[in-house]
Amino acid sequence: MSSKQSGTSRGAKERADAPPVGAKSRVRDRIFETACELFYRHGIHGVGVDAIAAEAGSNKMSFYRSFASKDALVNEYLREQEREYWAWWEGAVARYPNDPRRQIEALFVAQLELANAKTCRGCALSNAAVEISDDEDALSTLVRAHKDKVRRRLHAMARALQARDPQSLGDALMLLMDGGYFTRLVFPRSSGPIAAALHAAQALIDAHLPGESSRKDRPQS
Repeated sequence: MSSKQSGTSRGAKERADAPPVGAKSRVRDRIFETACELFYRHGIHGVGVDAIAAEAGSNKMSFYRSFASKDALVNEYLREQEREYWAWWEGAVARYPNDPRRQIEALFVAQLELANAKTCRGCALSNAAVEISDDEDALSTLVRAHKDKVRRRLHAMARALQARDPQSLGDALMLLMDGGYFTRLVFPRSSGPIAAALHAAQALIDAHLPGESSRKDRPQS
């Protein structure tokens, strides 16, 4: 057999051994969905490639066919969590166009609803911020960019409210929102300080709006 024929035979065998395109996609999806669940429940650094592959009913070879590295998988996980976060945000504020106060209140109402879910482990991006060190450049940059966008959104909402100091109000609301998620990790469901987050947000807004009177139509937690 010539070297050309031998190479052709090897190539044909490799193609025959390779999984079909659709099957490969399904394996990748299964690995990714499994990783998302494990990262959220146990943390990014607490879950290794072996555990992900085993839980997904796969193996390390299939893992590395699907993802170049664990960091590449984590990057995709964080981007998916960011996409879901903004979908949640837009869904919460959509009912109150051009009403920034009700939009802010709606975010805290929606956050409390999330906290009531048994599977809630807080904000995935905030959890990642605790784990990821500054030397993990791509991942830490992604998380910081997300949090910066949240901060800018809250600043913009505070400006729309005509707050005396929109940056201070926006930052205080962000502290309250992120702090609520962290207390959810300690206290079961909404039994902890997160239950008071809506009223605290309303008090913050009142304090930043000159002459703001009590509103009877405020949402209740």
